[in-house]
Amino acid sequence: MLSMLSYIIPFIALILVVVFIHEYGHYYFAKRYGVGITDFSIGFGKEIFGWNDKSGTRWKICWIPLGGYVKFFGDRNVYSEADHKEILEKYNKVEQEKLFTLKPLYQRALIVFGGPLANFLLAIIIFFSIYTFIGKDFTPAVINEVQKNSPAIIGGLKEGDIILEIDGNEVVSIMDVSKFITMSTDDFIDFKVKRSYEEILLKIKPNIVLSEDNLGNSINKRMVGIKLGAYNDEINHIKLGPAQALLHAVNEVYYVSLSSLKYIGGMIAGKADTSQLGGPIRIAKISGQVADIGLLAFISMMAYISISLGLINLFPIPMLDGGHLMFYAFEKVLGRPLSQKTQEGFFRIGMFLLLSLMFFTTFNDLKDLGLFR
Repeated sequence: MLSMLSYIIPFIALILVVVFIHEYGHYYFAKRYGVGITDFSIGFGKEIFGWNDKSGTRWKICWIPLGGYVKFFGDRNVYSEADHKEILEKYNKVEQEKLFTLKPLYQRALIVFGGPLANFLLAIIIFFSIYTFIGKDFTPAVINEVQKNSPAIIGGLKEGDIILEIDGNEVVSIMDVSKFITMSTDDFIDFKVKRSYEEILLKIKPNIVLSEDNLGNSINKRMVGIKLGAYNDEINHIKLGPAQALLHAVNEVYYVSLSSLKYIGGMIAGKADTSQLGGPIRIAKISGQVADIGLLAFISMMAYISISLGLINLFPIPMLDGGHLMFYAFEKVLGRPLSQKTQEGFFRIGMFLLLSLMFFTTFNDLKDLGLFR
């Protein structure tokens, strides 16, 4: 029981923060543009507790902590759409000013985009704070050992090489090497190394090895067969000034977003390992493991989960924010909204895709727990 709580409590704390930030992004822009808001919910299902603010919005926490929503005044369905003729008959002038569906296209788009934007901003703020108050590692990555018969030795890496780039990504820290190798999806990984006074480009074909991550979880890991050390045994950990911290924070969010998209593309193309795709159960497990390491590790994980939530919600799938933005793109091009019937067709496709993804990630999660072999 205590073991389960050690996973559940960090998971709920994680979800409460990243979902609240996401929904507050929608809420902020909706309030800015005068849209009426009836509900601000963290979680789904039956309400646990809540309260009404002065504007009449019901703030509440519900039993199923797998998301949240902001409900606008006059909404009848997931598209926040309604028949304009019915609107004019049903609502007076003052009430019409509060309706999301009657707002200009750019305002509706910003309200929808506000959720993912808030997630990216949360990640930037977390990274910025860490780099400013804790510091960032800038220890050069030096190869201390190249294992016999390994991909590294076959590809030409040597002891003493300083790794400068991996797949075009600058290696500013010894910590970057494992990250860049793991996120690579191509058959060969491009290395740029400094050997004496010469820069050399090498292609290394990694082995896929069943191994363990830093938390002890079994994963299929891309390995090249090198051991790293600090240059001249000097650890270079620096607290950054505001400008540098912000730059590195933005770069980290950009890299994680781009790498995630490439990895998803690799899974679709059959190049990346789909077993690494997990859902709420795996997130709960990892959040508990990371929380045991310490607060800083847990907050860092929160930043990465926030990026993932923002990115996933931008996918052009109906029911997600990206699906709404896709509809608005059609509206901009066509000069009118898509018909309710067309949107409902897209909605059914989106529902199928999301349920399929949920089934697949749940299967992976249960397999990770040892329920399937």
